[in-house]
Amino acid sequence: MHVDSTLQFFKSFFDKAPGNQSFKKQLSNVLGFTPGDISLYKTALSHRSIREGADENNERLEFLGDAVLSSVIAHYLFKKYPYKGEGFLTEMRSKMVNRAKLNEIALKMGLKKITFYNKFDNALKISQIFGNTLEALIGAVYLDIGYKKTQTWVEKQIILPHMFIDDLEEVEINIKNKLYGWANKNGKALEFTTLEEKFESGRRIFTIGATVDGALVAQAKGYNKKDASQLAAQLAVEKLGLRE
Repeated sequence: MHVDSTLQFFKSFFDKAPGNQSFKKQLSNVLGFTPGDISLYKTALSHRSIREGADENNERLEFLGDAVLSSVIAHYLFKKYPYKGEGFLTEMRSKMVNRAKLNEIALKMGLKKITFYNKFDNALKISQIFGNTLEALIGAVYLDIGYKKTQTWVEKQIILPHMFIDDLEEVEINIKNKLYGWANKNGKALEFTTLEEKFESGRRIFTIGATVDGALVAQAKGYNKKDASQLAAQLAVEKLGLRE
């Protein structure tokens, strides 16, 4: 009993610390609700560039959040499109959870301001770590408030304000075909090559590059080569000014 009282005292002291109160306020503004276990959220917002331990950085929570987000979006699409087939639903989910999209949403939500990462590492400044952080945050929210409330939170804070479903319906999913068509028409040699393959948090990450006449135009990462090459193609189309 004495031990429990001591632990409660230190938890109370930690929660009331000036720096922690400031962080809690910023986090509440991002979440739209007052979080419970602050240490859980600090882990979710800690990149491995500053905390290497598996129990200290956000990679385990990212793994969990990725699964939760995928489930929530699958359920949302299942309800929204009662007469659409599996292929359409899978395609729509891919559009909604790609790395670039999640990174864009994370930045709009203000996650960059409260993420703990090595700000002196220039590579991280232009990477998509904030999309990964968003998934970790979803994992923390799930552990904090449970699946049902997390489902409502994801729909309210992420899907409805940031994932414009009607617009996504019109997005060409196999944008590689568009790029190949342009290359053939203009006599260009287009190739997609694997630039890197490594394991992160128990998952294989592929970096695929889109090259035109041997010159690297764009590169992107994904959990499989297909997703990474699609994203690289999308970035290449934008860089080459081929958007209609």
